[in-house]
Amino acid sequence: MIPWHVVSGMNGAVMVLPRDGLKDEAGKALKYDRIFYIGEHDLYVPRDENGKFKKFASLGESYDETLQVMRGLIPSHVVFNGKVGSLTGDNALKAKVGETVLIIHAQANRDTRPHLIGGHGDHVWEEGKFVNAPAKDLETWFIRGGSAGAALYTFLQPGLYAYVNHNLIEAAELGATAHVTVEGEWNDDLMKQVQAPGPIPTN
Repeated sequence: MIPWHVVSGMNGAVMVLPRDGLKDEAGKALKYDRIFYIGEHDLYVPRDENGKFKKFASLGESYDETLQVMRGLIPSHVVFNGKVGSLTGDNALKAKVGETVLIIHAQANRDTRPHLIGGHGDHVWEEGKFVNAPAKDLETWFIRGGSAGAALYTFLQPGLYAYVNHNLIEAAELGATAHVTVEGEWNDDLMKQVQAPGPIPTN
């Protein structure tokens, strides 16, 4: 019953901040403008004889067949916040240039490796222990199954950032992708924009 409960999305994270706030490796105060929560779930959805995902009248009715699928240890979906596309398109997370975001990432069942395409983790608490000194400037960080971690990043340029599980098979094929839409002015001092983004030529 406990594994079924976890792979049915019934899990989350509790964040306890230090009384005096977050600190860098030298003990200097860190600030942030907003928090994103990424709950990563591995789901094991049964298929019918034609290979299509089955639907059930209630979650309880799916118990026996879900149990059979999950014992194979191969998820049908690996998703953020409950379903494929929950944090992309119209549901994309939003920030502004110059804002610092604290990204909390939890996975109840499997190890995962978050990665922010177009950015990185300025400060990262992989083990979720804010009293520990954070690691700095990580491209990808590690979240152990059954735990949560956090990363702090200041967005420096506008655009669409992809936040993924860096098992890219799970990100691209199973659903573990989120988008962050960042608004603001482009800063040529950081990186010169030769041409503004536009449609991709088809010929």
